[in-house]
Amino acid sequence: MTGVFVTFEGIEACGKSTQVKRLQRRLEAAGRNVIAVHEPGFTQIGSAIRHLLLHAKEANAMQSVTELLLFEASRAQLVAEVIRPSLAMGLTVLSDRFYDSTTVYQGAARGLDCAFIRMLNEAVVQECKPLMTLLLDIDLETSFLRQMRRVRPVGARDRMEQLPSEFFEKVRQGYLETAKAEPDRIKVIDASREEDQVEQEIWEQVNALFS
Repeated sequence: MTGVFVTFEGIEACGKSTQVKRLQRRLEAAGRNVIAVHEPGFTQIGSAIRHLLLHAKEANAMQSVTELLLFEASRAQLVAEVIRPSLAMGLTVLSDRFYDSTTVYQGAARGLDCAFIRMLNEAVVQECKPLMTLLLDIDLETSFLRQMRRVRPVGARDRMEQLPSEFFEKVRQGYLETAKAEPDRIKVIDASREEDQVEQEIWEQVNALFS
């Protein structure tokens, strides 16, 4: 792998998608070839899995293990179809969510076996591991207020967004514990600030990675 792989993580409405786009623009302005992806989805197979996970009425009966395996299946397709070839060509890959999401959403919050999740993650991503992960951290109150301000059709919250606040508190704490265990890779960013401030700190972290 000759490219650079950077992932973005965080709870709902932390600003991941916005900051991925901002970083992509800055990197491209600096002369780098960049591709931005997201999970779950992006590939055709991933998009079909995303619909089943988040929007299909049948998903209301989904078991936690089923959910885990579907997220991993979407990731496997994304790695094989997009991420691995892009890194091999020397591109910079930015991903809105990756395997840390599975570690905290299905592990820390759902309570599934962490060793099993690690095994699945390893099998799916193999050598395609991020050099840096940017954890955009906000508290639950900020997350809720931002979600309320989103412009979207009435009733458009997906299945995961409808989970109770206790679930997302477990997710946030899971992220922070993961970051504490891997400080060299995971950089915690205070995402409660203005978007320009968050962008600047992200740029400094990523610029140091390239340096």
